[in-house]
Amino acid sequence: MSKKVLVTGGAGFVGSHLCERLLQKGYDVTSLDNYFTGSTDNHIEGVHYIQGETKDIAQLVDFTPDMIYHLGEYSRVEQSFDDMELVYRLNKVGTFAVLEFARKAGCKLLYAGSSTKFGDGGLGRDASPYAWTKATNTELVKNYGRWYNLPYAITYFYNVYGPREIATGKYATLIALFKEKMKNKEPLTVVSPGTQKRNFTHIDDIINALVLVGENGYGDEFGIGSDEAFSILDVAQMYLGKSIEDAIRSQELIMLPERQGNRMQAEVISDKTKALGWEATRKLADYIEASRANHWN
Repeated sequence: MSKKVLVTGGAGFVGSHLCERLLQKGYDVTSLDNYFTGSTDNHIEGVHYIQGETKDIAQLVDFTPDMIYHLGEYSRVEQSFDDMELVYRLNKVGTFAVLEFARKAGCKLLYAGSSTKFGDGGLGRDASPYAWTKATNTELVKNYGRWYNLPYAITYFYNVYGPREIATGKYATLIALFKEKMKNKEPLTVVSPGTQKRNFTHIDDIINALVLVGENGYGDEFGIGSDEAFSILDVAQMYLGKSIEDAIRSQELIMLPERQGNRMQAEVISDKTKALGWEATRKLADYIEASRANHWN
């Protein structure tokens, strides 16, 4: 019989790609998603879908999974200051319920942590409500491993990009947002100072690592990030194909005020992931060039 896998957040950007890959590998895949940032447009034929919040997982999921990929949390930094109640419910109350469900089911849990906790020499873990909930959740997952012998693996994403990213609205992500603005011939907007660096990692590389760690990894510090780091201004320059000075002068790029919680850099902690045989293979510059050739579609 196929192994049963539950993916929380399975209708979201990363979750839908993970569901698709797991299904291709022969798993029996179920998604639990509240559709806060997930969408029915991301549904994959053959995946079972349950709508609801992770805090209600015990009432909503009526089978015992062999594996849980817990991706279904609130996942925006700057917006989290305005969404504190929602962040706490989805990331603290919800994750506690998932851990209890996994403990009682006796299955392995892969937790999608946040690389924000490594930001700016470790100061990033308390820089926003989002970062704090994610950092403290990794501690709770590890303690469940110690207290209850829960088998677990903790992964950390670094600025994921690729198909199915959210491109518009409050929760849009940078690469998709830039692509959408280029398509609509709108100026790019960059939060000051613009020199903050990110290790942009393609969704295919993220999924390769998630499946690998899910099947073979145990413990903490499975970072999934490209070794290449670019500042936000570097990325804007790739999209615009001209110097930042010229882009500002022509009003093709607008600098926005600094925002609270915006880390300057984060160390990529990927040694354990690479030890399993993973490497990032996709490059941001190639993705942007392919988008340009496709007229940003």
